[in-house]
Amino acid sequence: MTHAKPLPSHAQAVVIGGGVIGCSILYHLAKLGWSDVVLLERSELTSGSTWHAAANIHGLHDSTNISRLQHYTMQLYKELEAETGQSCGVFQPGSLYLAQTDARVHQLRLQEAKARRYGMNFHEVSRDEAERLHPLVNFDGVQCIMFEPDGGNVDPSGVTNAYAVGARQRGAEIHRFTPVTGTEAQPDGTWIVRTERGDIRTPWVINAAGLWAREVAALAGLTLPLIPTEHQYFVTETIAEVAALGRRLPSVADRDGEYYLRQEGQGLLVGAYERDMRFWAEDGTPLGFGHELFADDLDRIEDNILRAIDRVPVVGEAGIKRVINGPMIWSPDSSALMGPVPEMRGYFCCCGIIPGFSQSGGLGRLAAEWIVEGEPSLDLFGWDMARFGHWAGKDFTRARVADQYANRFKIHFPGEERSAGRPARTRPAYAIQQDMGAVFGLNYGWEHPLYFDATTPDSAGFTRQPWFDSVGREARILREHAGIIDISNFAKYRIAGPGAEDWLNAVFANRMPTRVGRSCLTPLIGKRGGVAGDFTVTRLGAQEFWVIGSGMAERYHTRFFHDVPLPEGTSFDSLTDSMCGFNVAGPRARDLLARLTNADLSNAAFPFFRSQRITVAGVECVALRVSFTGDLGWELHCAATDQVTLYSALLEAGRALGAGPVGSRALMSLRVEKGYGSWGRDYSPEYWPQESGLDGLICADKEFLNKAAWLAIRNTPPREQMVMLEIDVDDADAQGGEPVFLPDGTPLGQVSSGAYGYALQKSLAIAYVSAARRPADGLVQVAILGRPHTARVLNHAPFDPEGARLRDRALADMPS
Repeated sequence: MTHAKPLPSHAQAVVIGGGVIGCSILYHLAKLGWSDVVLLERSELTSGSTWHAAANIHGLHDSTNISRLQHYTMQLYKELEAETGQSCGVFQPGSLYLAQTDARVHQLRLQEAKARRYGMNFHEVSRDEAERLHPLVNFDGVQCIMFEPDGGNVDPSGVTNAYAVGARQRGAEIHRFTPVTGTEAQPDGTWIVRTERGDIRTPWVINAAGLWAREVAALAGLTLPLIPTEHQYFVTETIAEVAALGRRLPSVADRDGEYYLRQEGQGLLVGAYERDMRFWAEDGTPLGFGHELFADDLDRIEDNILRAIDRVPVVGEAGIKRVINGPMIWSPDSSALMGPVPEMRGYFCCCGIIPGFSQSGGLGRLAAEWIVEGEPSLDLFGWDMARFGHWAGKDFTRARVADQYANRFKIHFPGEERSAGRPARTRPAYAIQQDMGAVFGLNYGWEHPLYFDATTPDSAGFTRQPWFDSVGREARILREHAGIIDISNFAKYRIAGPGAEDWLNAVFANRMPTRVGRSCLTPLIGKRGGVAGDFTVTRLGAQEFWVIGSGMAERYHTRFFHDVPLPEGTSFDSLTDSMCGFNVAGPRARDLLARLTNADLSNAAFPFFRSQRITVAGVECVALRVSFTGDLGWELHCAATDQVTLYSALLEAGRALGAGPVGSRALMSLRVEKGYGSWGRDYSPEYWPQESGLDGLICADKEFLNKAAWLAIRNTPPREQMVMLEIDVDDADAQGGEPVFLPDGTPLGQVSSGAYGYALQKSLAIAYVSAARRPADGLVQVAILGRPHTARVLNHAPFDPEGARLRDRALADMPS
């Protein structure tokens, strides 16, 4: 192969992979002003998964932010055509979404409410209108039909080449037939990307290698949780009824039927995610693979095809023109693996994308923002590669991908827990909790108790589930007596040495405690001035601090910690694996602990928000007088080897006091009653501290990480404000993501967390609402199950707004 142009010796970024995602990232980097960028493709553009994709496009997703970036992608294609002159082969006859179950109706109506909030075109249509739009569909048994006028499909090669043309027009270079043979990190933080045609030095390597993402990652010593599968669809011969219409038919999203269907030429294209799935190239994608396909195996998707024929009978009368059986590469949760590798400098991944043509534009734009500006404009933690750690090994990935593929069209309910690949990591108390009837969830690989009632199996849905009463019983036990909550999954760090205080002050926005035994709450500020995290910092010694934060965000927060060099002689250690913990909380928490320790737990000796090293049941503990429940309580942190001893003693001592174990679902209810925000739900880089109520924890008279970004927005009035809502609803509760409207239907905001407050017997939510449009009378509407429900903005947290229970003041006067 003769190459007309030599490789440059330097570039601002090198993108590896010439599929639709790599070309989109290159285009968006150039669009943000980085013209000195290069894409290297081992073969032709579109080799791998891109060229044989069905290339359907749709805007709606259960995640609000993913809907927003998919909507951006759908709007981008025609702009891209106009800008580059390269056709994207855009067909947008619309998409019909069918619901055959109550749960699917709830899902679609919630998505319709989100679409109204963001001005997206997605609405319910009658059967008569649906039959006019698609006269070949049998709508019997369909309870609800939604229509997305912008839905459709694109030409895979056309889109990829349009990105490529747009990138070249802005100065970017694309080099085909240039396989990467090495990526080597340099002492100065740059990389050398090696090829047989020469080397390129760059501060950014971007792995968008698709089917070869694992192999490219391995060149840098990185292992990614990805595995390919086979995937089939077929195209029929010309169908007379289709040809006779003289217009293009909308696609059909019959997810309860577990297939997808759209027009292709004068026939129909039908694809399926079958239960009898097949892995491919588990140990590595062949380097010589490119535009090949696998042998047809339609028998495996026969059940799906039969359901498609029932819905669109002409499918069963048509001949098959061609079958496409090609590879796709998946992550354990079927979402993208995206973002800078936390343990590396200047290495970015964007891999494992399934609906690439619905997401390519949004992924490219947000990846470019992340690289050029330091942070994406939308919170993408659900796609951040940091959501997986070393525990997501091959067995876990294989099991989860098999489950994701086979259940591709199954509703992913809020808070749903799936069993595939578990347990991945367990604590020593796991067996005891099993014996006590614990039902477990997954948190960053760890098994943790959701609730304690094995007679009520876990379930998921948009309405209240059978475990509702079990969780309520635990919440009431804590509010009335005391509860013992396993908080081992909190991320825990120890920073020690002569520079510990200075380092912490340089990282966090609040001022660190200066006296031993004192604690503080502090935000971590993101690159755009938003809330990248919230932490409790405790001074345990003259030169020793403990930091406690979100367990699921530990790898994510590593990026921020690495941004500030540790002073000489100062150590930073994660204790999350080696330490466990329990929160003992409730009005009788002090009585319970007093049976197991000689430490003075009185308000005078151990005030609220203080810490001590104490011995409980013979176990050395770091004790913090704080509780995420909003009740009197202590966090006890001990060595993992002592977890069983401590847990057994707490449970035994609690029995006589009416205390018992409490799971994370009850904790969710308890903290929402108190109005406590949670990172990843209520606190996010998208929200400013003055919007989240955390601005009072920022010390402007000291330097801290990303202070300049905070100063830039410090005096800007809040766009939205975090508020508490009480909702009038009987059979369901807000769970996060539900839009909030004014009574006249004007979009106002959205719920970030929701739960039933058992102590108050009210349905509650934490939400962000427009500061400018917040109604004076506090009356709003929340789309529960996609339908408007009246709600009231509360002036304060409904449970113990004065904090008397936390501080143990006048407990006898407080409601139980």
